[in-house]
Order: sequence, then C-alpha cells, then structure tokens
Amino acid sequence: MTKEKFIKRFFLFFALLSIFFLAGIVFVLFKEGISLFTRVNIIDFLFGKLWYPTHTPAEFGILPLILGSLLVTAGALVVAVPLGIGSAIYVSEIAKPGIRDVIKPLLEILAGVPSVVYGFFGMVVFAPFIQNLFNLPTGLTAFTASVILGIMALPTIASIAEDAISSVPVSFKEASFSLGATKWETIVRVIVPSAMSGISTAIILGMGRAIGETMTVLMVAGGSAIIPHTFFQPVRAMTATIAAEMGETVVGSMHYQSLFAIAIVLFMLTLTFNIIADFISQKFKKKMTGGL
Repeated sequence: MTKEKFIKRFFLFFALLSIFFLAGIVFVLFKEGISLFTRVNIIDFLFGKLWYPTHTPAEFGILPLILGSLLVTAGALVVAVPLGIGSAIYVSEIAKPGIRDVIKPLLEILAGVPSVVYGFFGMVVFAPFIQNLFNLPTGLTAFTASVILGIMALPTIASIAEDAISSVPVSFKEASFSLGATKWETIVRVIVPSAMSGISTAIILGMGRAIGETMTVLMVAGGSAIIPHTFFQPVRAMTATIAAEMGETVVGSMHYQSLFAIAIVLFMLTLTFNIIADFISQKFKKKMTGGL
C-alpha cells in the first residue's frame, strides 16, 4: 500500500467513524424518546402547557420549555448579532493592524471561556444587578440569560463573519472606490452584501450555540417551567430541563423517556437551523455568481 492510499484510508476511517457516532446518538435518542408517544399524544406533548412529570397524574407538556428556549435564543441574537457583525466589520475593514492584532485574539478568547464561568458570573454579579435595576423579585430571568448567552454567541458570530468579510475580493472594493464611493458606502453597499453568505451562516450558527447551551441557562434563567409573557420572567429551557432532571429519573420510566423526547425536539430544531444556514449560504453564493 502506498503512502497516499494509507493517508486516504486513514482519514476515511475517521470520517466514517464520525458518521457512525452520529448515527448511534440519533438511534439512541429516537429509541428512548419515541416510546413515550405510545402513552402520550405527541400533540399534547408539544403543545401542552404543563410540565409536571413527577405528579400524579403526570403532565408532559413541553410548550413552556420550547418557548423558554426560543425566547432566550431570540434575546441572545438581539445582543450578539449587532455586536458580532459590528466587531467583524471593524476588525476586518476599519481597525489599524495593531488594534486588529489585539481585538481579534480577545474575541477568540471569549469563545474559550467555559460556559459555567459565564453562568457563575451571571448568577452572582449580573442577576443581582438586574434585580436591583428593575426592582424585580429575582434577577434570574429570560433577560439575564439572553444577555449572557448573547455574549457567549458573540465570538462565534464575530469570527465567522470576519472571515467572510475578509474573503471579499479586493477588486470589489477597488471598483467601488473608483466609482467615487466612500469607505462607509463601500462597506455597507458592497462588502457586507458580498459577504452575506458567510454572515448569515454566522448568525444561524450563533443561534445554534445559544439554543444548545445548557449550563448557563440552567444557572441564570430561573428554572420556572411556565409560559413566558415578558423577558423579565424566570423561564426554563429544554437543555436545562434535561440537565436538571435526568439524574433524578428512573431508567425506562415515562419521565426518563420524556427527557429523551425533549432531546429529539432540540435535535430537530438544531438540525433545522443548520439546514437553513446551508440553504441561505448556497442562495447567496448563487446570487453572487450570477446563478452559475
């Protein structure tokens, strides 16, 4: 066997191994979770308003958990998207080389901070501040979780968006300048639209990071499985529910199966976000290449 064939088979093995592990995870999720729907109606599960899995009779409605997850994710995007894209534009197009060499590593360091550190900071420092600022019964709310998650998603959005903006051909900028456009007009009307494929992907991946986060929302969102009406209410996300309750369940019980069913819903949401990101990315690429 030649060296090239060995290397190809070596990397093929790890690629197939990744697919195998992914298939195994999906199989276990559906094997354990689907069993619940032989005893609980799937409509009642998805749209039920009460989550009391240990009561008699038990209630397995996860609508409050879904809405809680979507609320903190939407709030996180409100924080992360403007800051992330603004940071990417500044680092790529405006900052001087010395400043860029400082800011870009700092943004990447934020991505390496453990989520429990963010959660601890939110619980000990930020939540009491929000509680006093808005005179709330508790500072552990959807708003608190949204801000902390937004800071966590910021490096993902900023890094991917900066790479997309930096990859815009220099000829695009030079053509814009030659037509008399200012630097700001070039950024807004040429560079950002040209990089929109990567920017949209960055936003969707940032959304996936926010909706899939566990420890932070477990620590700072409040943990109340109720349908939220404002950002200043305690909420419980799907990830936090799985993390908080899995250790207390009896293997094979309805409660145990319901947590796997929640994981299936979370998996499908994340998969949907990734498909949307890929679709948007391909759409913008076709637009920029004239449909070729």
